[in-house]
Amino acid sequence: MVKAHESINIQLLKFLSKQYPTSDTAITEIINLQAILNLPKATEHFVSDIHGEYEAFSHVLRNASGVLKPKIDALFMSELSERDRRSLAMLIYYPEKKLEQVIKKEEDMNDWYRINLFRIIKLCKVISSKYTRSKVRKALPTEFAYVMEELLSEQIDAHNKEQYYNEIIERIVSLNKANEFMCAFCYLIQRLAVDRLHVLGDIFDRGPRADIVMDIMQKYHSIDIQWGNHDILWMGAAAGSAACIANVIRIACSYSNLQTLEEGYGINLLPLATFAMNCYKSTDCSLFIPKVDEEIDIKKDDTELIALMHKAITIIQFKLEHTLNQRCFDPTMKERDLLHQIDIQSKSITLEGKTYELEDVDFITVDPKDPYKLTKEEEQVVDRLVYSFIHSAKLQEHIKFMFSKGSMYKVYNNNLLYHGCLLMSEDGNFQTINLEGRAYYGKSYLDKLEEIVRDGYFNHNDPVTRQKGQDMMWYLWCGRYSPLFGKSKMATFEKYFIQDKACSIEHRNPYYSQLETVELAKKILKEFEITHEQSHIINGHVPVQVKLGETPIKANGKIIVIDGGFTKAYQKVTGIAGYTLIYNSYGLQLASHQPFEGIQKAITSEKDIVTTMNVIEVVYSRKRVKDTDIGKDIMSQIQALLTLVEYYRLGLLKEKEI
Repeated sequence: MVKAHESINIQLLKFLSKQYPTSDTAITEIINLQAILNLPKATEHFVSDIHGEYEAFSHVLRNASGVLKPKIDALFMSELSERDRRSLAMLIYYPEKKLEQVIKKEEDMNDWYRINLFRIIKLCKVISSKYTRSKVRKALPTEFAYVMEELLSEQIDAHNKEQYYNEIIERIVSLNKANEFMCAFCYLIQRLAVDRLHVLGDIFDRGPRADIVMDIMQKYHSIDIQWGNHDILWMGAAAGSAACIANVIRIACSYSNLQTLEEGYGINLLPLATFAMNCYKSTDCSLFIPKVDEEIDIKKDDTELIALMHKAITIIQFKLEHTLNQRCFDPTMKERDLLHQIDIQSKSITLEGKTYELEDVDFITVDPKDPYKLTKEEEQVVDRLVYSFIHSAKLQEHIKFMFSKGSMYKVYNNNLLYHGCLLMSEDGNFQTINLEGRAYYGKSYLDKLEEIVRDGYFNHNDPVTRQKGQDMMWYLWCGRYSPLFGKSKMATFEKYFIQDKACSIEHRNPYYSQLETVELAKKILKEFEITHEQSHIINGHVPVQVKLGETPIKANGKIIVIDGGFTKAYQKVTGIAGYTLIYNSYGLQLASHQPFEGIQKAITSEKDIVTTMNVIEVVYSRKRVKDTDIGKDIMSQIQALLTLVEYYRLGLLKEKEI
């Protein structure tokens, strides 16, 4: 017998007794929780480096990275052709759009509804079998919950209830509710196929609509985010950092992607456009012609205007960053101030003792005597842009979501998740960073950075602390000691203006050269006190160049890099269209995806993303809830309830009448 009354806080037990007023109610919950521990572990889904590709992202969520189609095949192989199984899969992924298509060509919709409702319910039963009825019930739409629960809990071929079951289906069809029920079951299948979504950073930039990606994430039932360097840049911009704002707009101009800013977040770019046309119209902007997706039709006039804006905001960025470079905790950032080193007469610049010819020195707003001073017109543009970012309600809503669901890293079910890297030295030890008078490395450095970043957005009482936080968000975007960036420098100036690309090489942190070593994985996992034999490090950030033979599986499977080029801008480099990772009760599966040709084409041609599954790790004993973080919490709850029952039996707490 546990002498609970000698060690347990009586106040906590009194609080628990309000929910379980008798020993019988407590024992009932213990039985329930003990049973839950033996359910199969729910499926986790890992994605990374989405970069605004909302259609492809939405699709891999709907098809659970290709997991749903094999379940359809296994269940209906004997009764449906491959074509019919593809059609059923597309119905589950896009129920409303697919139903519109079916209604146009089917002669007897009522019969079609009956047949396909039975099929979808059959699949839904399989998908929901690893969850408790209570959890499934909570996922049901309120208006259809009772009927859907009945259909899921009853056996279709049970003799005593066969007519009852069939009658429910018949009434759904005859009362013209088949469409609604069909959609509800399809979305329930999507919801239950994946229990938890992990997003390993870089939601923003490059792709067409990062705001739509964020909308999708906000509606997702269970999600966590590990910030990427592109995300932290937008977080800094939303906080009001002018340097972050300039970078955000420059990248948007570079990829001819102003939709997220203007349509998604209502950012007013007219002041910048007007300024650029007035100041840069007569200058050479050939280096600033945006990268244009071949599938997007952009008028010549629009391209020319974006090039003007691109050049104008780039020069503004260099000026704004000067102040941050000078006050940065990292003294090497001063080396990134390059405007004052330009020799206008010879159109050259000397870097690290070598002189390079510049392809453009037509910087009309740069005063050689004071190159980092904003002109009056530039100041006005910056002020109006900062105001627009700070007062964008949609942007602020999304960034608050990034803070509430996001962090620098996450430990979940014995796996360590982060976007970029842990800073390492060449000798294989953690790199030590001096910050605010203290030395940090590994986990402590990430924790300190997150603390500073949160102050940069939320601390409205201390302007100095808030400013430091915003400066840190910018530094995490481009600094040498940023674990989100992980490179020696961000050579923006060199890439724009110097043809000799040797000077624009951004050397990676030694972490990346050590990725193949098991020693690195063990050292990092130990730093985060993760000791489980089947633990992994999962990160993104650097695209895996599959076409060059590179593999995402590092360090004998202990490290998995899942950035395979989700965004179209990277697909020529990687050779694929992204990796996603599935972790279910049977082990780990890595899915590599071919380019997605669009939602409309997927529906009309019933063509799914071509996905190749690679089994990384198979567990010998199927993982159960008791093997997860949730299982640990449940076991703690069981222990507390057992103590409560003992208190009741010893008379130390009085049972209440129900």
